[in-house]
Amino acid sequence: MKNRRTPTVRAAAGLGVLALVGVGSLTVATPAAAQPGAGAGTCSLATQPLIVTGAQPDARTEQFAAYGDTSGAWIGADSTYSVELKRGTTAWLFSDTVLGTVVDGTVDMATMGFINNSIVLEKGGQLHDTVTGGTEQEREAIFGPPAADSWFWLGAGYVEPSGRNLYIGLNRYNRSGPGLWDWAWDHSAIGTLNTRTWQVEKVTDLDVDNDVQWTSWYQRDHGVTYLYGVDDQGALKQAHVARVRGQDLSRVDRWEFWNGSTWTKDSSQSAPILDHVANEYSVTPFRDGYLLVTHDTEVVFSNQVVAYTACSPTGPFVNRTPLLQTPETGRGAPTGIRTSGPTTPTCIRSSATTAGC
Repeated sequence: MKNRRTPTVRAAAGLGVLALVGVGSLTVATPAAAQPGAGAGTCSLATQPLIVTGAQPDARTEQFAAYGDTSGAWIGADSTYSVELKRGTTAWLFSDTVLGTVVDGTVDMATMGFINNSIVLEKGGQLHDTVTGGTEQEREAIFGPPAADSWFWLGAGYVEPSGRNLYIGLNRYNRSGPGLWDWAWDHSAIGTLNTRTWQVEKVTDLDVDNDVQWTSWYQRDHGVTYLYGVDDQGALKQAHVARVRGQDLSRVDRWEFWNGSTWTKDSSQSAPILDHVANEYSVTPFRDGYLLVTHDTEVVFSNQVVAYTACSPTGPFVNRTPLLQTPETGRGAPTGIRTSGPTTPTCIRSSATTAGC
């Protein structure tokens, strides 16, 4: 692993009563090159403007607010991902999590607790269970502290076709002093979770020669799993992509890295594919190409969520399109800082077709 930079920005917003942000140094790097990806070819998606036909986050917000008020365990959390499991179940992955009970709209402080990661399960449109480590009486993080003054925050997830193993990107952070912001990212890992027992099978550190957090998004496509990450330099966040054949994402010895023109086993040659992404973004097959959706980080605490299109999973990503503005951002309160969670397409269409929304 390369030597780590000083602390960099992690933007996060808590649900309910929690709001945390990370701050750090500002550095400058070479912008991502707009080179065609492997087999980029042509596609209509990248040549046509996108038309946004709807964006309605309120129902999900209300659903999780209601669950936080009634679950008796999970009150709120930040940094949200979702993974579709077998038999119609969805796992919602969270990082910093407030635990406890809510009575008449107020948190019972005698029951309040805090852990660094958790999962909420959904089936049939209903949130029904909270997964943590420890016991119901003494809940702990699923992926516990790797050392004193260290913790894991969750990134993207990928479930193997059998449905048994859920691979989750983990980012390890270490505290370096007594100050509020005396902590920094150390390295990424892949956690393997058994979805039948919800026990941790293993945690595999990603020993790579770059400063990329390989936890932004995992996408299976045409027999290959693409692993998207971010080189978080503070003022500039750049997207990177690797790939692995087979189902075990923790086999980093099998990873290949996009160097701007081809795939290589040399992780030090990983090249950026897009500037100004968030730490959490998504890249999904869409129409006859690929859709990247991210919070826009070109402006600090921007309220813009934007999309880009490409004909290849490696880019170039073009046609920057505003999707929505987060209403909470810029209100001045700590909870007005928007979480940079990934967004997948539900009702976005190209101007060439109206199907699928």
